[in-house]
Amino acid sequence: MRASRAEHALSYLILLVACAFALYPLGLIIVTGLRPDAVGAGGGFDFGNFADAWDQGHFGRYLQNSVIVSVAVVVVSAAVSSLAGYAFGTMRFRGSSVLFYLLLLGMMVPSEAIVIPLYFDLESIGLTNTYAALILPQIAQSLAFGTFWMRAYFRSTSREVVEAARMDGAGHLRVFWSILLPMGRPALMTMVLLVFMWTWNEFLLPLVMLPNAEDLRTAPLGLSNFQGQHTSGTALLAAGAVLVALPVVVVYLITQRHFIRGMIEGAVKG
Repeated sequence: MRASRAEHALSYLILLVACAFALYPLGLIIVTGLRPDAVGAGGGFDFGNFADAWDQGHFGRYLQNSVIVSVAVVVVSAAVSSLAGYAFGTMRFRGSSVLFYLLLLGMMVPSEAIVIPLYFDLESIGLTNTYAALILPQIAQSLAFGTFWMRAYFRSTSREVVEAARMDGAGHLRVFWSILLPMGRPALMTMVLLVFMWTWNEFLLPLVMLPNAEDLRTAPLGLSNFQGQHTSGTALLAAGAVLVALPVVVVYLITQRHFIRGMIEGAVKG
């Protein structure tokens, strides 16, 4: 049954209202970041706030640290999660269910509950105040979700395709790399984007693990420190917030087609 013109108009109206609510905070921060920061300054836009925030807040170094940590976490998590998801989704071996549900415990335990014991564990082996203190725990946190997500995809793949590949002599690695993984690009890109976003926005772990390593601070932690130095300069704070959020927005815009497709397919198959 085709929708009427009024139903189409109502749908667009609801979408426009939802879009306005979603974009209003972002637009407000951008506009605030473009306002003159000096007291008594006239109207107009001041693009120099972004340059001042970049220099005064050392965001170049902090963004570089966030890129290093996020890329390392995403690459390792995507590789290991895809392999583990393939094993749990396509193979049947003794103890697979127990191992899978044991792995899912990583999604149920909040990081706040383990960050202090984790700090002392890493300190005892000399890994605090290093990149490893940020990368390794976040890889472990991401593996549970990544394996769960990719297992759901591999379980939904066509058995006929896999069986045809096996009849042609393809082994597990060939089936995984050449057949199923290219078909699951939307699912993989969705997982990559979510892990990247969570890793980039992580605040508690860098705060605890880097007590004496200012040069290794990530962008959110650097923004928090910048906020403490500029409690009254709202324009500079807004400019700094835009600089920190911009990489996530850019990555989302690049991968949005795969992300939306992966979310829709996951919802339909779920």
